[in-house]
Amino acid sequence: MKFEPISGRELPRFSGIKTFFRLPHVAIDAGYDLGIVGVPFDGSLSYRPGARFAPTRIRELSALGRVYHWERRLNFVEHLKVADLGDCPTVPIDVMKTYGAIENYFSKLLTLNKKFISVGGDHSTTLPILRALYKKHKKPLAFIHFDAHLDTYPAAWGCEYHHGSFLRHAIEEGLVRGDLTFQLGLRGPLAGQEDLDFVKKHKLNSWTVEDLRTSPLESFTKKINKQIGKVPTYLSFDIDCLDPAYAPGTGTPVVGGLTTYETQCLLRRLAVPLVGADVVEVSPPYDPSDITSLAAVDTLFELINIFALSQK
Repeated sequence: MKFEPISGRELPRFSGIKTFFRLPHVAIDAGYDLGIVGVPFDGSLSYRPGARFAPTRIRELSALGRVYHWERRLNFVEHLKVADLGDCPTVPIDVMKTYGAIENYFSKLLTLNKKFISVGGDHSTTLPILRALYKKHKKPLAFIHFDAHLDTYPAAWGCEYHHGSFLRHAIEEGLVRGDLTFQLGLRGPLAGQEDLDFVKKHKLNSWTVEDLRTSPLESFTKKINKQIGKVPTYLSFDIDCLDPAYAPGTGTPVVGGLTTYETQCLLRRLAVPLVGADVVEVSPPYDPSDITSLAAVDTLFELINIFALSQK
């Protein structure tokens, strides 16, 4: 099988069955290197719903994608076999059953020694994926976290598990290292100063948009690359790290965010050993003109190229 997209010069990009980047849709045990998986779940959101529809919409918009990275001078299909694996099973009305389904799915994928990018879905879906990765690697991962929010918050409404608490659980469960957690794009008011206690206790590297704007972006990626070294790494990209001008279609938008160009620059300067990644919190019902989904497609492209670069 050729792991190449259908050419837009042969079949127009608005036509055909939709897959991520028009790549082949294959079974989980096929001969690909990197699988893109939809995780359609938004049962842990605290504000605006709709992220369950993101995998389908991002697939459709990714028909506009290409394979050659102009800045990197890299054609990812020459270095990496990439495929669409379809969607992971979820239970839309039950968080814990969904967590179990996600962990089981990605555990199976990892027993096949595959790498992956997950397309959510709300940010709570990252936690069961990290649990599966911990079982595989037997040690906590480095963690790169693009987000407007800390996501280390306490229980809400008596519920421990929600999209704003996944990172707290990941650190408390020993799935990721606090000292090798790098948060980029944080901003906005907090409920109180105590929200920072967890960050300080576990020595997270947490950078606000103000931090990123007052120093060269390259200084942050150099620090990340150097500190992570060869530690297996997971990258989680919450679309709300972007300013709502660039990504209005998200559950909890926060003004004053990063631009799409700034996140491109950051992603292009990362050189870390990714074992998995995700793009989450896109909400198509709140996405006029599909600009948020298009930003997600662009992020997926940058992530694929980080994986491909490691194969050169």
